Order: sequence, then C-alpha cells, then structure tokens
Amino acid sequence: MAKKVIGIIKLQLPAGSANPAPPVGPALGQHGVNIMQFCKEYNEKTKQLSGSIVPVEIEVYADRSFSFTLKSPPASDLIKKAINKKSASSTPGVEMIGEITRAQLEEIAKIKMEDLNAYDVDAAVKILAGSARSMGVIVKE
Repeated sequence: MAKKVIGIIKLQLPAGSANPAPPVGPALGQHGVNIMQFCKEYNEKTKQLSGSIVPVEIEVYADRSFSFTLKSPPASDLIKKAINKKSASSTPGVEMIGEITRAQLEEIAKIKMEDLNAYDVDAAVKILAGSARSMGVIVKE
C-alpha cells in the first residue's frame, strides 16, 4: 500500500547549501519532517549544481517521512548566467541589460525541457525568449 501524502511543499533553494534557517525550517517543521535529514539529502544531490537556485518539490507522508523531486533551475536564473548578469532590468523595454542568442536559448531549453509546457525545442525557445524579453534582454536570431 502506498504511503498517504499529507502535504506537498515547494521551495526554491540554493544548490548544495540548504540549511535549517527560513524558508526550510518553518516549511518542513510544521509538517514534522526531520529538517537536518532533508538538508543533508538535498545538499548531497545538488552539490554539482552549486551556484544555481534549484526548485524542489517535497512530498510529506503521514508517518513524517518524505521524498523530494528536484526541478530544473528557473529560466530567469539560467538566462542571467548565459549573459553574465546578476539581476534583470528594473525597467524592461526601456533599459536593456544584454543580448542572448537563439543558440544560447536552445541550450537553456534543453535543460528546462522536462519542466516546460512545450512539445519541442522550438516551442520551448519561444517561451524562454518571452522570459528573456520581460527581463530586459534583447533576443538575437
């Protein structure tokens, strides 16, 4: 018989450096999950992605055990890395912060494909190009 899921927690944490401080502690603590055990497992699975933000979906079971699924880093995080910028434009459309090529967007699309609602790489590139434009990044064909 499958375990009964009593909660699903979604967090975006820095890879390889989750700790019991907020937001992790309070989110897991209210479900009675062993916070240190989660932090150790998460950090172990994400240490090779160090420097990225890695979203995680944690399923908490009735017996207070848990399992988690790692997602791909947010598109905005990947786009900022591709153009070597720390943050997006505060006024997209007015102030442009950089340029990104279709080839770079295709690379990001390959990483994000399983988490995007797209059938193929072309559709994924269109989604990512929209994200880039809304961040103040010029998309070069």
